[in-house]
Amino acid sequence: MPSGEIPPIVIQRLPLYLRALSGLESEGEITSQELGRRVGISSAQIRKDLSYFGGFGKQGAGYEVGRLREKLRQILKVDREWEVVVVGVGALGHAIARYAGFNNRGFRVVAAFDKDPRVIGERVGEVVVQDVAHMVNVIKRLKAKVAIVAVPTSQAQEVADALVRAGVRAILNYAPTNLNVPDGVRVRHIDPVAGLQSMTYYLDSE
Repeated sequence: MPSGEIPPIVIQRLPLYLRALSGLESEGEITSQELGRRVGISSAQIRKDLSYFGGFGKQGAGYEVGRLREKLRQILKVDREWEVVVVGVGALGHAIARYAGFNNRGFRVVAAFDKDPRVIGERVGEVVVQDVAHMVNVIKRLKAKVAIVAVPTSQAQEVADALVRAGVRAILNYAPTNLNVPDGVRVRHIDPVAGLQSMTYYLDSE
């Protein structure tokens, strides 16, 4: 089935399955019930999600851990390494650029940008922060397709426009605002406050 026909929520759940499998030995099998317990999703939903991409398990026997993990890596295209750029190296961007969790999971930070002269030239993780004025040319040279935006709301759209001009096609946005991008560019918004608000609904008011 073409990827355009697969519900986006299905694609969003696949990394959860991959993360759960990454903590298991390659040998052996896992049932949809056990995988469901690990990720908090029903076994029926897991089987339905995986059915979009063909058969992975044996009836009544479950899934081969190593095979399913590799298939999910191929589906998500993280069986290769993607170059990532970080824009905005304040407290949040600094932590993101240094995050070791990208390693061995399909991503590597190759550049970081900021406009603050106090930050430009600083080494963060494996990269040196560069002036955002040079961002488009640097990204074109690196041929990076993935970016993480951690700038103030007032700057986010301008940064997104520049990233699109540079050839970026996937943006993870931490600025608490929606970004307008052309067709063919994917944006995921990460808003911690919105996440907290969706949980406090369920809490007692006292």
